[in-house]
Amino acid sequence: MFPIDIDFSRLKEVLIYDPQAPMIFSSGIFLWLFAAFMVVYVLLQHKYTARILFVTLFSYYFYYKSSGTYFFLLAIVTVCDFLLAQLMYRTEGYWKRKGLVTLSLGVNLGLLAYFKYTNFLGGIIASLMGGEFTALDIFLPVGISFFTFQSLSYTIDVYRKEIQPLTSLLDYAFYVSFFPQLVAGPIVRARDFIPQIRKPLFVSQEMFGRGIFLILSGLFKKAIISDYISINFVERIFDNPTLYSGVENLMGVYGYALQIYCDFSGYSDMAIGIALLLGFHFNLNFNSPYKSASITEFWRRWHISLSSWLKDYLYISLGGNRKGKIRQYLNLIITMFLGGLWHGASWNFVLWGTFHGVALAMHKIWMTITGRRKGEQSHGWRRVFGIIITFHFVCFCWIFFRNADFQNSVDMLGQIFTTFRPQLFPQLLEGYWKVFALMLLGFLLHFAPDSWENAVCRGVIRLPFVGKAVLMVALIYLVIQMKSSEIQPFIYFQF
Repeated sequence: MFPIDIDFSRLKEVLIYDPQAPMIFSSGIFLWLFAAFMVVYVLLQHKYTARILFVTLFSYYFYYKSSGTYFFLLAIVTVCDFLLAQLMYRTEGYWKRKGLVTLSLGVNLGLLAYFKYTNFLGGIIASLMGGEFTALDIFLPVGISFFTFQSLSYTIDVYRKEIQPLTSLLDYAFYVSFFPQLVAGPIVRARDFIPQIRKPLFVSQEMFGRGIFLILSGLFKKAIISDYISINFVERIFDNPTLYSGVENLMGVYGYALQIYCDFSGYSDMAIGIALLLGFHFNLNFNSPYKSASITEFWRRWHISLSSWLKDYLYISLGGNRKGKIRQYLNLIITMFLGGLWHGASWNFVLWGTFHGVALAMHKIWMTITGRRKGEQSHGWRRVFGIIITFHFVCFCWIFFRNADFQNSVDMLGQIFTTFRPQLFPQLLEGYWKVFALMLLGFLLHFAPDSWENAVCRGVIRLPFVGKAVLMVALIYLVIQMKSSEIQPFIYFQF
């Protein structure tokens, strides 16, 4: 036996919100909290209401650790949309139902507009009127774009009579706040998630193994590939593109394409994996998007929960393809314009979204001219050529997505097309060999056949519990090594 000395003051600092270190899945403190959470979760496996309440409270605490006291916004959205859905279900009049769903849109989009777009819109209005605008000090709560869209999907589905509203506020709070997908998605539809809430807790060997695999692969993509190449290479290029040659700028763009994919998809993989460990199924959110041979296929593979949300609740609401070809092309551009604005209150996001909208419209025109059917895929060298073109178009758009300053994007493109200097590549490779090794590994894994990933996943599933435990310990050790400053100061073991 050995005494344990706990520094409670440091423990308190770790458990309260720190704006400099919001909690995410790859943080060391989350692993400790999640381990304790799982113990209680398993003990409550046969207590449905108690388990749902416990997970909801933990989810609110998780959001508090991510955004501080702004967790009350989550409660406002939850209560408002729960009550509005109840009223809609009991209301028969068309205009009354229309008014209720409009009120839900007003609450959700109003919160989103205030916290995310007040300064952006204020600057635009001031410039149009020839005045000056002083930006307000408005904190942007983490994940507000995700939980407002998720809650909106519920009220819109109730309005369309595609689902019946929940009768329990606790169940709805559980759905909106479920912590695996709360702050960074995927956006989970009510129709997919709500039927799972009151089911008996069951985690099969296949679910457990797949969950471990997704957590491991997600952590590798986000915490190793994405973070490393971002800090050690990509940020340097994008911060000062004119200091580097064209070949260095091009490699920076390729690096960012990999970084943003590994960051977004890695977090989604971890969210889906954690949900599986808790007995819940989420749909696939990223499906090797750089394998796409067209921009339309890219948006079927990239951030699938967001692209499908935009299609079902925005594109279709605008008329979709039901009002003629010209209107369809315009609807695509409007949808992607607003999709770009959803990513952030800045002209660079608007431009990025507009580029993609125009590309989608042009692809639809090309499909009409060539007589190709929807969903028909090319093969052989034609597909290879399509993948190369699509990837480079996406990379071109990433330049404007990443650079908040339009001039930086112009400078970067200018360096690539006028000061390329390919003879510098060997020197670049020698100086950043670790970065390029990770980039090569990341792209090889991304473009590898799906059967390879499925084979590795099946291997993890077949491992005995001890083998899975070893993988989990290795995962925890890796994260502790990376985030050791978060967890070591508040507990000491004295031998």
